[in-house]
Formats: sequence, structure tokens, C-alpha cells
Amino acid sequence: MTETLFLTSGDVAGLATPAEYVDAAREGYRQRGEGAPAEPRTALYNDEPPGLFTSYTAVLPETGAMGGYMYAAGFGETDAWFVTPLFDADSGEPLALLDGASMNPFKTGAAGAVGADALARPDASAVGVFGSGAQARGQLRALATVRDVETVWVYSPTKSSREAFAGEMGRRLDASVAAVSSSAAAVEGADIVVTATDSPEPVFDGNLLEPGTHVTAMGQYHPEKRELDGETIARSTYVIDLRGRLDQDAGAYMQAVEAGTVDADHCHAELGDVVAGEAEGRTDPDEITVFDSGGTGIETAAAAAMLYEKAREDGLGQSIEFAPASDALTGRE
Repeated sequence: MTETLFLTSGDVAGLATPAEYVDAAREGYRQRGEGAPAEPRTALYNDEPPGLFTSYTAVLPETGAMGGYMYAAGFGETDAWFVTPLFDADSGEPLALLDGASMNPFKTGAAGAVGADALARPDASAVGVFGSGAQARGQLRALATVRDVETVWVYSPTKSSREAFAGEMGRRLDASVAAVSSSAAAVEGADIVVTATDSPEPVFDGNLLEPGTHVTAMGQYHPEKRELDGETIARSTYVIDLRGRLDQDAGAYMQAVEAGTVDADHCHAELGDVVAGEAEGRTDPDEITVFDSGGTGIETAAAAAMLYEKAREDGLGQSIEFAPASDALTGRE
């Protein structure tokens, strides 16, 4: 039998800082840029009850781990459950099984921060945030570890939600955080724009982006939905987490291509290529850049491996047993 560490959401919560998540994600994307295997999500949509069942995986050879997510969202309970298996990349043995919900905003935020660090201007300090939920919190907290964030404008459709977000983040960050009443106000003067919404339609007018702005879009991974309009895609140096998404679920890009706004080869690079130095990132202070982050096994496996090591050091979790196929795959029982 193989002993595997099970980590509950309580074990994982607070176990790592946003900066540690960002470091893990950056290392994961560097390995991807040097050839580490990763595939986009497989998404299965259910009509009645409405729900999403999805998974994605990656192998990080230098980290010595492989894994990813499998989760269900919606369905009858209108909730979500995140299961994160982690395997040893050398032996193939299961290392850990994590309840992945509490790490989700931080590992996703870490991917966004790695993208911003690779593509935003070094002096970027003003941020416009669309969304006021858990993912927006994770994005902003991670972003503050890679840039000196001084000013944040947040917009979401519900006034009470954006004001509560502004109050919470203003207390947590060493920055001025204010709620604004329009999407245009969130974009105006922003060096970095982050979209963390479930909106199926563009959340701002791409014509309003000022030269030099970086955009991280992470809220949509569906061919018929998009947070960014065609103008934003066309004006940008566009970088994606995995190229396999370009004709699968990168809705903003797919719709821009379909409309003839950009050519099918408009994508500049994968983020891993930029992090690994295989492709250039920003080359001009006035360049508009986009990182399209749909969620991958790269940041998920990287974060899970980091949490596994920290949990072992702290004596957290409980041991469960897995039977190797050589023992259990008998066909006799």
C-alpha cells in the first residue's frame, strides 16, 4: 500500500502566503516554457440540472510532481467541489489529495500575477479591477506581490459588493482602494486592468485602454463567452496560458478571430515561453498587453506541490492508503 497525505480545506487555508503561491506558479510556467507537458481543461456541461464538470492536468518534472484539478460546479446543490490529486513525477505514486477550494483564488491569482509581472510595465501602480468576489481578491492580493500597487479602482454591478470589496482590500493592502460607479472609471488611468467576473459579455470598451496598459483576464473559459472585446484583443500583444485554448475555450480570442478583427495567428506566445525567455514580453512602454488566463494544471500542480511540502513540514493532514495496481488489479474480487 502507498501512503498518501490528505489535506482538508482547513489544512490548506493560510498555509502559504500570496507571494509563495506566485513563486510556485512562476516556476511552473518556466518549466512549461521549457517543454513541461500540460493540457487545457476538459469541460463537460450539463443542461439539467445546469452544471460544469471539468478537469485539467500538468507535469512539472523539475518540481517532481504532477497533478491538477477535477471539480464540479452547479448541478443540484448550486455549489462547487474542488479535488486536487498530486502524484510523484518520478515514481508515479500518489503523494497527496487536497481539498482544493481554499487554495483556488490564490493559485489562480498567482497565475495572473506571473502574467502581470512578465508583461506589465515595471512602474505600474494603478489597478482597475472588475469583479468583487473571491477571484478578484486573489488576483489583487497576488498582484500586490509583484508590483507596488498604490491605487485600485474596483467596479462590479452591485454597489454594496464593490464597496465592501474596496473596504476589505483597503484594510489588507498598503494602497488606496475605491469603488467606482462605471466600467469606464475603472479603466481610466489604470496601468493594469484585471477582469475577474462571470460576465458573458465584454466588461469594458477596449477603445478606453490607455497606451501601456496591461490586462489580465481570468473570468471566462467558454467559446461563446468573453470578458474582453475584439478591440482589446486587436490592440494588444496577446499572451495565453496554453495555446490549446485558442480554438477551444478562449472565447474573447475565438470571437475576435471569427469576426475578422484579428488573424488566427494573432497570439504572441504562451506565458511559459515568456517566463522561460523563449519569447519576448513587453518591448515598448506604450504597448498594450493581455494575459488570457483560463486556469490550467500548471499553477494548480505547482501550488499543490508547494502546499504538500509545507504541510509535511508542519505535520498537517492525515494519511490515507492507495493500493498499487500490481496488488489490486487482479480481476478476482
